[in-house]
Amino acid sequence: MKRMWSAVFVALFAVSMSAQWADDTPAFHANPPAKGEKLPPVLTPDKVTGPGVDYAFQKHAYAVAAKADKVLYQQPCYCHCDKGHGHTSLRSCFESIHGAHCGICMKEAFYSYQQNKKGKNAAQIRQGIMNKDYENVDLEASSAVR
Repeated sequence: MKRMWSAVFVALFAVSMSAQWADDTPAFHANPPAKGEKLPPVLTPDKVTGPGVDYAFQKHAYAVAAKADKVLYQQPCYCHCDKGHGHTSLRSCFESIHGAHCGICMKEAFYSYQQNKKGKNAAQIRQGIMNKDYENVDLEASSAVR
């Protein structure tokens, strides 16, 4: 009987530990910023310069991020910059040059902007990002997104 309880305990412990790590969703805000909350500015495209900034879509991602900043605020960023850079959402990636050097950040930004223009709300867009729908975004083609 003692062995059975030990086995049950070990099994429950293993399940609880794996469940703890099963949700690997990066940081995001469930709601838009509070009214009057001052957020750091999204970089303007003219500030997106330097080594490695070679493509029009890199600068355009910042223009799109500024247009959809409240939506990006509510999205996770699957490059997991919340761990390495302390970012609190996808929007954080575009407050610095980080977003220009990361295909995931740019694809998620273009995806969020496009879906928002189609009438989807932040929660619906988040679900699409969590389903990895942003992976279908063509960065070169996104340069023409307005």
